[in-house]
Amino acid sequence: MKKSIVYALVFLFTGIINAQEFYGEATYMSKTTMDISSWTEGREISPQQKKRFEERMKKMGEKTFILKFNRNESTYKEDVELAAPSQGGRGWGNFMGTAMGGEKYKNLKNGEWIEQRDMMGKTFLIKDSIPALEWKITGETRMIGQYQAIKATASKKNNELDWSSFRRRRGNSAEEKKKDSLAIAEGKVDEVFEQDPQVEITAWFTPQIPVQHGPAEYAGLPGLILEVSAGNTTLLCSKIVVNPEDKEEIKPATKGKETTEEEYNALFKVKMEEMSQRFRGRGRGGRGE
Repeated sequence: MKKSIVYALVFLFTGIINAQEFYGEATYMSKTTMDISSWTEGREISPQQKKRFEERMKKMGEKTFILKFNRNESTYKEDVELAAPSQGGRGWGNFMGTAMGGEKYKNLKNGEWIEQRDMMGKTFLIKDSIPALEWKITGETRMIGQYQAIKATASKKNNELDWSSFRRRRGNSAEEKKKDSLAIAEGKVDEVFEQDPQVEITAWFTPQIPVQHGPAEYAGLPGLILEVSAGNTTLLCSKIVVNPEDKEEIKPATKGKETTEEEYNALFKVKMEEMSQRFRGRGRGGRGE
């Protein structure tokens, strides 16, 4: 009986999508957790330095994003007014943030995905297809704020550049931790961490807002996605405004060198290796070699 009611709601509100235009804005809070003990284990840093490092990594995983949407299109980007100022504009944190945190545009009608990213001062325009997910709608429901939400699950290929989806290769013995510390000190991060090829996704959507949008790359459910969890990252909607007086035009970014996700990822890994080489070179110089 419970599942029947859920499916009735889904079909009822899905039918409304074609009956009227929608414009809305949804605010999402992101939270990413990661075991960062390997990054500081065995290294000669003070407790204060370790605390600052842990706080900086924590802030990297806690951000605010705005999703703006109409019936077929949406844009999704970080709320820069709430973003913490960068630490001097340099280093791994800033590099990862700008290279992976660009404005995302989705067009559900033609399945188009456009994302603008910046890598070391150069702007790229990634043009690809919206990732296709085989959603399975369950009979489970819960309230998220004032909205009735329905649970759906899926799986997808892990993004090879998603730092939060990696885990340590070795165990927690003193010898293994020492090997990890030495590898990280030399910039050999790939020797320390590994990644599962697939990640399980849990989403909660509401047919009360009958659009098939969601945060980041997620879409395709018969209602706005209010919460989604994938691996160590959770995106939770904290505010929704539907049909406000002031509406923005939904359109993709146009500036940047056009490329695909696959091509961009390949270039990104090359740049990371170059940064690692420079990092290792400075380390050797610091030891007087």
